[in-house]
Amino acid sequence: MKTLNLIAVAFAVISFPAFAQNTTAPKSVVKAFTQKFSDAKSVKWDKENETEWEAEFKLKGVEYSANFSTEGTWKETEHKIETSAIPSNVKQTLDGEFAGYKIEEAEISETAKGTVYEFKLEKGETEMGVAISPDGKVVKKEVKTEKDEDEKDKD
Repeated sequence: MKTLNLIAVAFAVISFPAFAQNTTAPKSVVKAFTQKFSDAKSVKWDKENETEWEAEFKLKGVEYSANFSTEGTWKETEHKIETSAIPSNVKQTLDGEFAGYKIEEAEISETAKGTVYEFKLEKGETEMGVAISPDGKVVKKEVKTEKDEDEKDKD
């Protein structure tokens, strides 16, 4: 029985590298990341898609994610925030235009175009993704219902 267990463990160890995903970002991406986030800790890379890489890391105790093109161009940085950190202009918009919705998730998203506050809101069976500029203007709104999710699961 010990021999069988030993063989199984050896097979798993030998097979694991064949199934592991290559998560080493190109040098141009790592260089751009290091220049922008020189104090980052615990960096983990994932290939987001064919043209983009995502780094997850900690900076001053906060968990961030940042996306870069394969050429090394910075695209976006995001991090979660507590609801108490939402600016008053943004909070006013949430309370007025999205009354009755519960904030499930709140993030700050920074791009070359500027900063927006992104929210995942929920009310009953309706889920909504909303982006609001720092001055309180809604810049993006995407509504999903449970029915939408059921249809998506069928595909």
